[in-house]
This record gives sequence, C-alpha cells and structure tokens, in this order.
Amino acid sequence: MTDRTRAHVYVSGRVQGVFYRASTRDAAEEHGVDGWVRNLDDGRVEAVFEGSESSVESMVEWCHTGSTAADVDSVDAEYEEPQGENGFRIRR
Repeated sequence: MTDRTRAHVYVSGRVQGVFYRASTRDAAEEHGVDGWVRNLDDGRVEAVFEGSESSVESMVEWCHTGSTAADVDSVDAEYEEPQGENGFRIRR
C-alpha cells in the first residue's frame, strides 16, 4: 500500500515562452515529485505529478502562480491512480 497520488494538470494563460516548463521541473524536483510537463498546441501547459499527497497538492497549488513571467488564468487538475513515474522531465 502506498500513499502516492497522481495529478494530471492543465494550465491556461500566458504559460508558454515564459520558462513555465523549466520552473515546473525545478519546483517538482524541490518537492520530490515525479512526472513530466509539456506545452500543448492550444497554448496550455500539461503536467503530471506523482508523489506523496501533500507534495502533489503543493505542486498543483504552485501551478496557479508558476514561473515569475507567467500569467496563469486557470488550473484544472484531475486526480488519478499513480502510474509509476520516475524522475521529472520536460516533454517536447
């Protein structure tokens, strides 16, 4: 039995071209969260966070602000069963 959880997150606003993905990776590593982040063609950023419930929740909250240059309009998070993410990476 594990206390790991998974959040699948979509972030809308001015979140591309403002170091949002790199900042997300850095924050995830600081929080000890596994997963990935990528830009979507529609201008949103998609991310998956896996880790302890408190760490994943902290990352979802972090997304509301994101990088210092970002202007976040909304964050939609769905919670799912963990799929065994290992490490955190930026997807292209």
